[in-house]
Parts: sequence; C-alpha cells; structure tokens
Amino acid sequence: MNALPRGYWCECWTQNLDKDQRPALHASFDAHSAVQADRWIAIALRTISPALDAAASEQAWEWLYAGRIDTRRALLRAEPCSVTVDQASTRITWTVRPVIFLPLAHRQGIELPACAYDFKPHATDV
Repeated sequence: MNALPRGYWCECWTQNLDKDQRPALHASFDAHSAVQADRWIAIALRTISPALDAAASEQAWEWLYAGRIDTRRALLRAEPCSVTVDQASTRITWTVRPVIFLPLAHRQGIELPACAYDFKPHATDV
C-alpha cells in the first residue's frame, strides 16, 4: 500500500487588536514541501511590505532575512510554526503545520456509485 502523502497546511489570519476581535481566516494553502510552505509566506510578506508602516515592514523583512531560516528548519523537523506582523491595530499571522493529506476520489468523468442517488433532498433544502 502506498504511504499517504505528507505536506503542510498553511493559513493566513488577521485580528483587529483594538476591538479585541477573534482572528479571521483570510487564506489557506496546501503545500507539499517545506520549501513551498515557507515560500508562500515569503511571497505574501514581499507583496504587502510596501504598504506596511515602518515597524511592520521591519518585522516582515527581519523574518525574510533571518527568521525564515529558523522557520524552514522547524518545518523540515515537521514542527508547526508561525510568522506574525503587527500593522497599526491589525495583527497578521501566517501559520504552517505538518499534515498528512488524505486522497479524495476524483469525480470528473466517473460515474457516481448507486448509493449517491439514494439521497433525496427535503422540500425545505431546495
């Protein structure tokens, strides 16, 4: 039997610190390698850094130049990690954690099993 593929689940969260708001998920990404996971964060940080204030931009570039190495090492050890930048009252956090991807059946061009047609929606579901 083939081993299940390993990878990394990446998310980007924001939180308004002034309003004591719960974090909100803004993006997610399934990376198939540590390199791909850390590159996802790096591209996001490089993209937004021109719009950040001086302190947040410094946080971003500090991670890009130095913190990225520690992040990559943690990912290669299959440890979860995160990167956070505070822009005014907004906290932006990228998280990466190791996962095992479960394969799903590809449904295009394949006939569904007979049991799939047994479900009949209720009138209120339509």
